[in-house]
Amino acid sequence: MLDDHSRLARAVHQPALVRLHRALSRLRSVLTVMNTGAHPDDEINGMLAALRFGYGMRIVVACSTRGEGGQNALGPERGGALGVLRTAEMEEAARRMDADVAWLGHGPDDPVHDFGFSKNGDDTLRRWGEERIVERLVRAYRRYRPDIVIPTFLDVPGQHGHHRAMTRSAERALALAADPSAFPEHAAMGLRPWQVSKYYLPAWSGAGYAYDDEEPPPPVTLSLAVAGADEVTGLAYKQLGEWSRAAHASQGMGAWRDKPVDRWSLHLKLRAGGEATPENDIRAHLPATLADMAAMPGVTGPAAAALQEAQAQIDAAIAAFPNRAHIAEALARAARRIEEARAGLDEGAAGRVAHRLDRKLREIDAALFEASVNTARAFFTGPAHPGARMALQVHIDAPGLSDLAVTPRLPEGFDAFAMHEEPGHVQVEIAVPAAAPHTGNYPEAFDPLDGNGEGGVRISGRVGERRIEVDLDPEEPLRIGPPQSLSLDPAVALIRAGGPASGIRVQAIGAEPTDWQAPAGWILRREGSDWVALPPRELRPGVSTLVPIVDGRPASSLHTISYRHIRPTTFIAPAELRVLSLEVALPAGARIGYVGGGSDNVGVHMRRLGLDVTDLGEAELKAGALSTFTTIVVGIFAFGLRRDLQGATVRLHRFVEEGGHLVTLYHRPTDAWDPVATPPRRLVIGSPSLRWRVTDPAAPVTVLRPDHPLLTSPNPIEAGDWQGWDKERGLYFAAEYDGAYEELLAMNDPGENPLKGSLISARIGRGRHTHVSLVLHHQLDKLVPGAFRLLANLVQPA
Repeated sequence: MLDDHSRLARAVHQPALVRLHRALSRLRSVLTVMNTGAHPDDEINGMLAALRFGYGMRIVVACSTRGEGGQNALGPERGGALGVLRTAEMEEAARRMDADVAWLGHGPDDPVHDFGFSKNGDDTLRRWGEERIVERLVRAYRRYRPDIVIPTFLDVPGQHGHHRAMTRSAERALALAADPSAFPEHAAMGLRPWQVSKYYLPAWSGAGYAYDDEEPPPPVTLSLAVAGADEVTGLAYKQLGEWSRAAHASQGMGAWRDKPVDRWSLHLKLRAGGEATPENDIRAHLPATLADMAAMPGVTGPAAAALQEAQAQIDAAIAAFPNRAHIAEALARAARRIEEARAGLDEGAAGRVAHRLDRKLREIDAALFEASVNTARAFFTGPAHPGARMALQVHIDAPGLSDLAVTPRLPEGFDAFAMHEEPGHVQVEIAVPAAAPHTGNYPEAFDPLDGNGEGGVRISGRVGERRIEVDLDPEEPLRIGPPQSLSLDPAVALIRAGGPASGIRVQAIGAEPTDWQAPAGWILRREGSDWVALPPRELRPGVSTLVPIVDGRPASSLHTISYRHIRPTTFIAPAELRVLSLEVALPAGARIGYVGGGSDNVGVHMRRLGLDVTDLGEAELKAGALSTFTTIVVGIFAFGLRRDLQGATVRLHRFVEEGGHLVTLYHRPTDAWDPVATPPRRLVIGSPSLRWRVTDPAAPVTVLRPDHPLLTSPNPIEAGDWQGWDKERGLYFAAEYDGAYEELLAMNDPGENPLKGSLISARIGRGRHTHVSLVLHHQLDKLVPGAFRLLANLVQPA
């Protein structure tokens, strides 16, 4: 006979049984833990994986922003599009550890958004609106009813202001969530007051290469240790957490850990109805199982006995794995006992425990479904726009389900007007209303038990004597977009004073504009299949926005965001042509090689300026004639993203020694940046980065070398060139460097000492190396004129 470990190892090679095992493991606990953070990737993945898969707890991640103000190590998405990508990454990370996500902020147009790095929690709360973020947390507490709340970060100086604001708000929301007089409008949403039982803080420092907590962490009151490894994978929970964390690929997250110890130190700051004293188990003083609930006040007699019996049947179902028939029989009996217990509760007890029983019934139905099906898939086909007709396809192999019924879950007003059924396949024809609104870019929540998005499937059927109903999400979410998507090539153009005035040739891809909205003086005319935008003769410096019109409305562009680590998603944005007119001179004779890592658009912007730019691939870096270029520009993060670039450092150093100009845009210490071997001379990137950045985009800039050629030629860099910067001045400043480097600028956030490592340059041999820690690439995307003038200077020959 197989022992338990051999039986499990054999079973988990079958995906259906893996899903069944995960569904059964949810039934071990009736507790909910909420982890609060400010950005996707703030969650404590390893600990959450341990609580979910080791203890069976329900996990909820409450996240205040979509990360739209952060960086992207994968590709070109910025701003709102980056928020869509990082939302999809957070959902995938949650999917891998079976967690809910409660989004508190809803993208860049919402006051609660990621506006870039902040060093100050008070400033963050002013910008978000403290009452607003607290109310949203109270709403989340009342909706999910967590027994335990654990912020990821401490509210201490030296920590990210967004993190500090979230931790402070999470604590303030505790008492308000339990207060019936606080936010009474929640009652109309079906939400009742809720008392969180325990509030923990991390008893570890958040310091690292990014942050520098100035105060020590609070004392340890609980050493959380989960014995054994994950039953399905055999991995330590911290390793399983890194698999979840790797879904945040745009932030470069996920690192393999050899033989990690599954232990986390926590500080119990508040405990409802009791003293916050040291404890041996995070579940202490809480009803962890149905059997524990049988001893709760108000749960007596038949209800208590029914809960005890339900617990015994759940234990039997888990022990029966992978025998589907025995599992189904035991779970059906457990569900009956839970329903009996719920019916026998008085009103007072029901208010304390009914939500746990309702949740457990839903989880039992999900486990019964997994015990009854081999495969179940759903997907939408056809156009998804107002007035369209599309189809919902469902493929299901469910030998354990009788009386199977498939019901589409659709937005209000959608008409499911025909259904075609055959064994294992259902097709539903759907009419989208002509007035259907476009789907928002940012979903409000994620549920690992499905039911997400605007459309899907409800599957019902009978397992033995129990009728179950579960949600099944489509493989790609239903997203209603514009009837005609239009994108422009180019979407951005530059007009240099004194440059050619022949107009801007624009190709409309997708829909065909019937007209344009344009500032006074602009003329747009068709030339063949393209449009030509002719500027006014007296075009003032600044940005002009030209909007194509389709069917009488400003056009929209539907972008698909697709990477291997996430499910494809879309981003709807206005279609527009932005034209920057500026006074800028180009360096004479500059021939530029550009080495990008895919994380900035600097190469594109240099071409828009009219510079001679060649992209350098692996072959050129390895054996190409670098001497044909006067300047080589290395994009942000590129040393960390391109092994061919790491292998070319000796050639790049020789390029500089022989008269070339090497320009490196900012890198993190983790981007394979060796302070001695990567730059031509020793250059250390400051760490933690919080101490080596200027977050105020309007921070005064002091020019230390006003006569330096990089600041005078071919464009004199003046005070106006530092106006209108967005998000921040710079980050990852150089902290230590060889004496050959000259400091060109000084700047600082209010109340801090000046930093001088934002722009440094050194004469080396016959050439030059310039290191730029300004967020120049972001300013170029925002069409800040001074950024283009500075860029033109930086790429001049040595």
